Amino acid sequence: MNTTELRAKDATALEAEIKELQKSHFGMRMQKATQNLSNTSQLRQTRRSIARAKTILAEKQAKP
Repeated sequence: MNTTELRAKDATALEAEIKELQKSHFGMRMQKATQNLSNTSQLRQTRRSIARAKTILAEKQAKP
């Protein structure tokens, strides 16, 4: 999900998106540990997506 889509969401939708991304990241980490994950670059992509969503959420919460 790109930044324009994330910026269009409100704070509760962003929090839900972060939780969903964290769940998928956890699942990928478990797959990597059991050597079932074929595309390990997905870990980096989801980690950065989580950081992007958290940054936008922090920006929205900082604005009055």
